[in-house]
Formats: sequence, structure tokens, C-alpha cells
Amino acid sequence: MSESSNLPKIAQKSAYVLEVEAGNYFWCSCGLSQKQPFCDGSHKGTSFSPVKETISEKKTVYWCGCKASKNAPFCDGSHKQLKDE
Repeated sequence: MSESSNLPKIAQKSAYVLEVEAGNYFWCSCGLSQKQPFCDGSHKGTSFSPVKETISEKKTVYWCGCKASKNAPFCDGSHKQLKDE
């Protein structure tokens, strides 16, 4: 986790570009999942919860990897504003 437990861990500083089928997906909001960009339950014990997204058709999705998107669970380019730690 980041210095503040209220901030998610940056999983990667770019989008996860995946072709997905129609269905329900649970995006990891904490950054701790080993199955990025999807939730694997690693958020347990934190203030984070996965974000459910329903995809209606097969398509390419740009899932946020930095966990800073204002359009979560989708990438909005926020990773370009992150400072190197």
C-alpha cells in the first residue's frame, strides 16, 4: 500500500488493454490484486472495494492500471500526471 492507507497502490503506470467478452467484471481499486486489473480479494482488511463493471458486448477495454482515473474503472490518462517515486 502507499504511504497513506487511503491511497491505492499503483499497479502499473499505463492501461491494461484487454479484449473482453460480454459479462460482469470486478476491477481492482486497491492495486494489490495479483490478477490485475481484476480483483482477487486482496483488498480485504482495507477501505477499498472492487468496482463492478458490466460489459454488454465483446470489445477492447482500457482498464485503469494506476488506480488514479477519474473515470474508474477505465483509463482516462491520469497515469501521465503521476510523479515517479
